[in-house]
Amino acid sequence: MEPIKIDGGRGEGGGQIIRSAVTLSAITGKPVEIENIRKNRKVPGLRPQHLLGVKILSKMCQAKVEGLYVNSTSLKFFPSQGLNLDLQEDIGTAGSIPLILQVLIPAVSIMKNSLKLSIIGGTDVTWSPTVDYTRHVFAEAFSRIGINFTLETKRRGYYPRGGGLVETQIQPCESLNPISLLERSTTSARLLCTYSHIPKETVEKEVHDAKNILIKNGFDCEITIKEESALDKGCSILVSSQDANSIIGSDDIYQKSLNGLGESVARKFIESNLGVDLYLSDMLVVPLSLVKETSIYRVKQITKHLETNLFVAAKMTGCRYGIGKLDDGFEVRISGVSDT
Repeated sequence: MEPIKIDGGRGEGGGQIIRSAVTLSAITGKPVEIENIRKNRKVPGLRPQHLLGVKILSKMCQAKVEGLYVNSTSLKFFPSQGLNLDLQEDIGTAGSIPLILQVLIPAVSIMKNSLKLSIIGGTDVTWSPTVDYTRHVFAEAFSRIGINFTLETKRRGYYPRGGGLVETQIQPCESLNPISLLERSTTSARLLCTYSHIPKETVEKEVHDAKNILIKNGFDCEITIKEESALDKGCSILVSSQDANSIIGSDDIYQKSLNGLGESVARKFIESNLGVDLYLSDMLVVPLSLVKETSIYRVKQITKHLETNLFVAAKMTGCRYGIGKLDDGFEVRISGVSDT
């Protein structure tokens, strides 16, 4: 079978195209060829975190892979039959563990395989969801679709050394379900803050600022603050909520200064008052492209990542999708064509 060709420079032109394309290739059994990988980035081509995600996935589905090396701008992925595995892996940098899990979780589960994985790398790094977002927001959304996994953070990993340790177990999917996430109705929020090598009083001030904003906007707030071991200084804050019609998360991390972190996270959470947050909106595309029934969700903005994932999913699966403008955001509809 000739591989489906994907232009890696399209849309946001980053690692998202690689993750979505190889995930759907593994699930559908259709080979894929990705060209112009990260074409518009300062350092084009594959980075270490991309390599490991594809490497693990290739083990899971016994794939033949061409072009799997650092700085490669072209990748061919030829999947075969899935396996159940128990693996220990190390990114070797502070590369994002959550982004690797975005590849593995839907692929392994929808292929009806299981994976027990212990992985070392970055748990809370820039340009990536935090590991807490993955555990509390991503996991909730995917469980409603029918994809389940457990995740435990044994050690935090921040930039520059990483060294975080995460253990996950991904379970086979029994059936894929459509979702409808239109508007938040709950007034209950959860704030989770973890930190390492930063004065406790500095962290508590940021959490206090976030709490005040949430309360002023009508939210009850359950707060958890944890000091955890890590090689480097770091802090992450997640505010999240969920009800029958919405799953919302807002997270951010320490970067040189904590000043304003709590306020920023809280305000982004308040603004995300529809069915899903901006980040979850693109993460949902891969599994929903394989659900025959129509799924509907609403989001405040259409991001480049969402547009890119919709393009890749349609090309790989033949799913249909539409985006409609609302007074206060957008409605996304996805109808898959798979019998998975």
